[in-house]
Amino acid sequence: MTTENNQKPGERLDELHRNGYVIIQNPETFCFGMDAVLLSGFARVKKGERVLDLGTGTGIIPILLEAKTQGEHFTGIEIQEESADMAARSVALNGLTERIDIVTGDLKDASELFGASSFDVVTTNPPYMIDSHGISSANAAKAAARHEIFCTLDDVLSQSAKLLKPGGRFYMVHRPFRLAEILSKMVSCGLEPKRMQLVYPFVDKEPNMVLLEGLRGGNSRLTVEKPLIVYREAGVYTDEIYEIYGY
Repeated sequence: MTTENNQKPGERLDELHRNGYVIIQNPETFCFGMDAVLLSGFARVKKGERVLDLGTGTGIIPILLEAKTQGEHFTGIEIQEESADMAARSVALNGLTERIDIVTGDLKDASELFGASSFDVVTTNPPYMIDSHGISSANAAKAAARHEIFCTLDDVLSQSAKLLKPGGRFYMVHRPFRLAEILSKMVSCGLEPKRMQLVYPFVDKEPNMVLLEGLRGGNSRLTVEKPLIVYREAGVYTDEIYEIYGY
């Protein structure tokens, strides 16, 4: 049973501060975090381009990119049926069914589902933790979002390289502790690292996120952008973060 807002019991409706859009989420399973929002601000989507989001969860990245860019069409693929269902209902609730497709499926099969070289841009906010290392969540959806249960970094990169058109762009948010591995594997897959931005919770703390852009078949030249600082002080975002969020 759903309500007039397409919500099921236990779900909530959150405002996205973009175009009046909202998103359906269930705090008992998984809600999007700042990493997804920052990725939507880092990714560059040009007019007329087609975008695929791997492991889209509740669809936050396609919805935000539709609001922020002039891309032609956006697709999200998600293996967990409950999350994919919430994403599809959010798309419908925002009147975006002609602009965004949500597909329930395994991202490891994405190049077979959609065809090779079929997207201009691929985005992903993949699980950060290797296998079950550090796993403590009893909730399967939360565990899968944080740990490489359904897919690995190699799966994400190899599929992205197949899915992108020559010269297509790849965008990912991840954790700095795996940066050497990530850059090495991107190069091996033919996704040449082109831009990188480290995200710091406070100016005097170590970075806890890294935003990356890769170019399929690109030449070797990496630009490191200025650091992105999240908080000016406890509970107060920097101007850059407020701008990305759209407040």
